[in-house]
Amino acid sequence: MTAASKQAAGAAKVIPIESAPSWHGPTPGLADRIADAVGGALAGQLGATATRVFGKGWEAKAANGLGFLRRRITGDYEVDDFGFDEELTEEVFLSLLRPMAEKYFRIDVRGIENIPAEGGVLIVANHSGTVPLDALMTQVAIHDHHPHRRHLRMLAADLVFVLPVVGEVARKAGHTLACNEDAQALLERGEVVGVWPEGFKGIGKPFAERYKLQRFGRGGFVASALRAGVPIVPCSIVGAEETYPMIGNFKTLARLLGLPYVPITPTFPWLGPLGAVPLPTKWTIQFGEPIPTDSYAPEAADDPMLVFNLTDQVRETIQHTLYKLLVQRRSVFF
Repeated sequence: MTAASKQAAGAAKVIPIESAPSWHGPTPGLADRIADAVGGALAGQLGATATRVFGKGWEAKAANGLGFLRRRITGDYEVDDFGFDEELTEEVFLSLLRPMAEKYFRIDVRGIENIPAEGGVLIVANHSGTVPLDALMTQVAIHDHHPHRRHLRMLAADLVFVLPVVGEVARKAGHTLACNEDAQALLERGEVVGVWPEGFKGIGKPFAERYKLQRFGRGGFVASALRAGVPIVPCSIVGAEETYPMIGNFKTLARLLGLPYVPITPTFPWLGPLGAVPLPTKWTIQFGEPIPTDSYAPEAADDPMLVFNLTDQVRETIQHTLYKLLVQRRSVFF
């Protein structure tokens, strides 16, 4: 049973304070006392010091932070039936990822106007880089560059949701299993849904095969778009391939750990923990022109030839754009 079938689509629930058993007694009062104590400290000498260090305007940020803290303590926040916590995503997750997108990878975002202002849309992108940073950076790019600050709801592999902590974070960030039912439910409620059809074959391919798209599967993402009648936006990402150049694979260790691969890169495992630091490549994320599907009847999703043709069209569009961006690129790092 999918998450979408557990509750009515579009419904939201308020997380009650009782769901946080580590808090007892008049928790809202405790939250107020904490906020008052911190506010009082900031109003004194500490506040003057903060002004010198952070400059003017820090008070508003501090107030927002205190308000966020209070809502977290009291449980006065909402999640949807997929587990998406919009406030936590904006205030914490995206805030942590944003410096990497802006300062480290220096992402050049193009074609953001091809993502509609409202309504469902399916983003289909190439997958690469050994570690799926490309999906996270795409989430930041869409939210920060789209004029309506839209959230990307990614479809992820089962492995993501069985990993400790990672699965819970993924749910809170709005992502769900890569299955047709969940994809269609999100598209029908007007969400921006992202899919990386290459899966582990894409992110785990050898560096020698960089920017060569792997097989796109059976086109399940196209069938979901057809049933929902939403446009498909091809997305081409250049720069992620070189963050962790995969020159080998510990296949035996991967089988023992139940993982699709254990990479060998020029820095990992030779440099230990430092080998996990991605190379500071220069990225480009380009969103192509939408491919409309609303001219087809929902039953068209059951036509295998149509699904195959649309899948091939999306794949060829992404591959052609990748080659074009690579020709235009001056350097991997600049």
